Amino acid sequence: MHNEKVIAAFQGERGAYSEAATVTYFGEGVQPLPRASFEAVFDAVSSSDADRGVIPVENSLAGSIHRNYDLLLRYDLTIVGEVQLRIAHHLIALPGVSLADVRRVYSHPQALAQCEQSLDKLLPHVERVPTYDTAGSVNMLREEGIRDGAAIASRRAADFYEMSVLRDDLEDDPENYTRFLILSRDAVIPDGAAKTSIVFAMDNVPGALFKSLAVFALRDIDLTKIESRPLQGKRWQYFFYIDFAGSVHETHCRNALNHLQEITSFFRILGSYPRGV
Repeated sequence: MHNEKVIAAFQGERGAYSEAATVTYFGEGVQPLPRASFEAVFDAVSSSDADRGVIPVENSLAGSIHRNYDLLLRYDLTIVGEVQLRIAHHLIALPGVSLADVRRVYSHPQALAQCEQSLDKLLPHVERVPTYDTAGSVNMLREEGIRDGAAIASRRAADFYEMSVLRDDLEDDPENYTRFLILSRDAVIPDGAAKTSIVFAMDNVPGALFKSLAVFALRDIDLTKIESRPLQGKRWQYFFYIDFAGSVHETHCRNALNHLQEITSFFRILGSYPRGV
């Protein structure tokens, strides 16, 4: 899609869904840089070890990934793009292993939960073992030579580690998508349909949130996402993260943000970027 020769950091091991999102966005020419944690992805971009970072922020079934909202606030990076990835889970094992051999299934807790009903039908008596990463569980099977286990991960992971797929499309709900953000040290000027992400806090007074949302409603600006996170050190007060259709380079959006700044105690633009599909 974006055929740039960039180094892009992502969380997980090679073959992870985040790597698939990275390749979907940048194209096969990208140089993927695996990192063990979300924080390490932000660090890689901040320190210039990577040109871009790719982080998941919400899943259509599991909801928001709160850790990454907190990290967006902590780091001085900007959002320059987004991509949605269809999450298709596969049951993967060492070559020659059959379904009848499987006694344990390894994967990230979220992947195990998203395949719960399918596993109940297919392998009702197997033990389900949570791991830190979907692709990492496939690599573990290979490195440890586990022949009585299988992992749930992407087709990309099966191909990368030269493993066999026992079952395709194991997820209970095919409407399983994850939205990823692309992070950079420098902002972009979006061309065409754009989206903007901001974060703000307000004094805890009656009608504060209503007034903040009204600045968008008055200008017919479409809000696509609202998320709240606790404001550290201030009991029952919150940061509000908002995504809206439009760019800070458009007059009506800029007017709305200027209006919002007048009534907020904290305000920051996280980025204006081309709207993903």
